[in-house]
Amino acid sequence: MNVPLTESIRNVAVVSNAGSGKTSLIEALACSAGGLSSPGSIQTGTTVSDFEPEEIHHRTSLHTSVIRCLCHDTVLNLLDTPGSPSFTAEVRSALRVADGVVLVVNAATGIRSELQRLWSHIRETGLPCLVFVNGLDKEGTTFTTTLEQVTKELEMPAVPLILANAEGTELKTIVDLLQNCVVTARPDRPQTEQLPVPSEWRDRTDQARRRLIEMVAESDEALLERYLTDGTLTDTALLEGLRAGVQRGALVPVLGGSALRQLGVPTLLQGLLQLMPSPCTRAEIMPVQGVALTEGAAPIMREPQATAPLSGLVFKTIIDPFAGRLSYVRLYSGTLDADSSLYNATRQVRERGGHLFSIFGKKYTPVSRAMAGDIVAIGKLKDSLTGDTLCDEHAPIRLPGIQLGRPVMSFAIEPKSQADIEKVSVGLHKLIEEDPSLEFVRHMETKEMVLSGMGQLHIDVSLEKLHRKYGADVMLHAPKIPYRETIRSVAQAQGKYKKQTGGHGQYGDCWVEVGPLPRGQGFEFQNKIVGGAIPRNFVPAVEKGVVEALHEGPLAGYPAVDVRVTVYDGSYHVVDSSEMAFKIAGSMAVKKALEAAHPVLLEPLMTVEVEVPAECVGGVLGDLNARRGRIVLVEASGHMETVKALVPQAEMVSYATSLNSMTGGQGSYVMEFTHYEEVPRELAGRIVEEHKAERHGVVAH
Repeated sequence: MNVPLTESIRNVAVVSNAGSGKTSLIEALACSAGGLSSPGSIQTGTTVSDFEPEEIHHRTSLHTSVIRCLCHDTVLNLLDTPGSPSFTAEVRSALRVADGVVLVVNAATGIRSELQRLWSHIRETGLPCLVFVNGLDKEGTTFTTTLEQVTKELEMPAVPLILANAEGTELKTIVDLLQNCVVTARPDRPQTEQLPVPSEWRDRTDQARRRLIEMVAESDEALLERYLTDGTLTDTALLEGLRAGVQRGALVPVLGGSALRQLGVPTLLQGLLQLMPSPCTRAEIMPVQGVALTEGAAPIMREPQATAPLSGLVFKTIIDPFAGRLSYVRLYSGTLDADSSLYNATRQVRERGGHLFSIFGKKYTPVSRAMAGDIVAIGKLKDSLTGDTLCDEHAPIRLPGIQLGRPVMSFAIEPKSQADIEKVSVGLHKLIEEDPSLEFVRHMETKEMVLSGMGQLHIDVSLEKLHRKYGADVMLHAPKIPYRETIRSVAQAQGKYKKQTGGHGQYGDCWVEVGPLPRGQGFEFQNKIVGGAIPRNFVPAVEKGVVEALHEGPLAGYPAVDVRVTVYDGSYHVVDSSEMAFKIAGSMAVKKALEAAHPVLLEPLMTVEVEVPAECVGGVLGDLNARRGRIVLVEASGHMETVKALVPQAEMVSYATSLNSMTGGQGSYVMEFTHYEEVPRELAGRIVEEHKAERHGVVAH
């Protein structure tokens, strides 16, 4: 395979909500580009991009796949992304390495909240965008209606590039306003058929084309001046003006048709080739910028040229138990040869790369070299993970990573058999290397293994992979809440440990005072021994005993926090005193003092940010209040509203399911720990009793 020049590469992410037809559109584009002889089917599990067994089972995209096509001497790397909110991390990774976007809008379902969030993120990244209205051959759909929704609800500078001359099932052809011709296609013949515009459509077509010329001219002062002088724009000036407007983000072309019937797809392909930027053009608008590895160094620029020092970003990792590890890399500068040495600037380690591959779904074709701007897979990188920068060791640079977001749903997991414990641990760590939006931790205080993800589907699919790849099965249940205990008042107590067993005995005696610290301060130990009541060498032993005693508070055995402990008096025996005796004495004293200092239960509070359609905000506010939440802020953003609140973690365990129910799947939320607060007295008693019963193996009713 010839090594493509950077100017001939187009990296385009295809994004939308689930069920919009992204994968079918990718299949159709691959056919139109000549990469496939016929499109696969989602129903039969034969599509190029949805090849994982879990994707075939669920009939939806669950990871980003790369489809590389060669069309008219242009390399088109299409990134097919998942539509489910559970896999937003995959979408963010794809947008991080793409130079342009196709936003797919399903004509039957219109603008959903997921599309609004995607459009907001596209605008934040500054990526040029085309819109494809899919499913225009379905009953009750019209291009005009969807175009109005796109323009109004997304507040998008939409420019229609097609004209649909029929509605719904009657739609057989479209008018391409740029080519000024009628385009038709059949599923069994993906090549475009271009026909002259019939006389009965001419007036409407001319009017739509004039409006297109006006919109393009208005996006640029020089073009507008030429338009006002000449009364029109030449085809060349129109295309150049449209391309410049798209790449600046001033214009968003809207096309449409039916992916399943190949209608409008060749026109979209032509739009991608003509309007999307190459890596070189993209870098002129958004330069490739990173930082040196020395602290405080100025930003470094990299030109997307083959002769520049090498730099690239790992945006996806695949670990197959049989095929090994593959790292998907977007090259930003330089030239990469197979089996060459690399430097991981993120982890500051040397890597020996393996073979290079071009990617077509699950088909990997070996290549000897890759140039700046291209997307390739590298085999056998040992230490590199998603988000890492690969570069030339003699010209190190660290590129901006990938913002993946924090998990919102957690489950405690328990292996179904003791034999699976090691498999579960190893398997989950491998899955997290593939998917860093997963989190897996062992909570020492609750003695649980907790798996966290971006949603129920994310967790379910991860466990399906765990079973398929690593032969491990687990059971899920709600994770325990990491409560804490603290005290409200000051108290003193003596701890005296005296034991005589013949020969040397054990003797330790100390007096301590406990008092509350401000919330979040943790633990403080003070030594106020005077006159040698306790020898100096035994005081650290007292502190050790204190620290161990604080691991289990007096109410229910949760760790005690925000406590100041002062040792101020005691006594010792010249022969019998030892470090062990004073450690036990310190522990005894603190336990007694905590019981007398009005202990209370603390619970973790979360900062919760919920994004919902405006019509659902009332129900969401009521639900958060019922969960003991405190509303901090409600602000509008277009047709969505963001609610910020402080909510106890215990009340958020089942929130994802409830939010989906309240908003018809259109709501989303993120949350993170903020601080601990006292549990209301009426709830604290029940929590304490349940915890005590659980510790003693009794089921509480």
